[in-house]
Amino acid sequence: MAGASSSSMAATTTLIPRIAAISRCSALPYLPPRISISSFSTSIKQVSKTRRFPLLQVRAASDDSAPVDATEVFTDLKEKWDALENKSTVLLYGGGAIVSLWLSTVLIGAVNSVPLLPKILELVGLGYTGWFVYRYLLFKQSRKELATDIEALKKKIAGTE
Repeated sequence: MAGASSSSMAATTTLIPRIAAISRCSALPYLPPRISISSFSTSIKQVSKTRRFPLLQVRAASDDSAPVDATEVFTDLKEKWDALENKSTVLLYGGGAIVSLWLSTVLIGAVNSVPLLPKILELVGLGYTGWFVYRYLLFKQSRKELATDIEALKKKIAGTE
């Protein structure tokens, strides 16, 4: 470490004019001394001892399930494909999903090319997020209302209502 500092010091002294090196005037502020590695590691240990969370414990567990075999996956997919009655409908929906994804990326690219529109849309999104937090997440009663609305929507989608 001393060798590295002396070689860098030698490089800096060749760049400084001789008069400035003799007068020892510097416009740089005073820097505190370096912290040694041992004192840094002990301070980390002290911080880690004080910031332990007994409620949050992470444990690694081994997964005893066998790895997925590719041939098994393909045979399962082939069986499900053969069991389908309306294969043309599935292909049509899949193709429509791919086309709509492509169209949405083109549309987003066009919106991003308009100069101020992306920033305005970010502000609109930020405003809506703030309203949503105020309306549904800030107060206990509104959180309960949001939970009941979500459960009703789940039942409606699942068809159990």
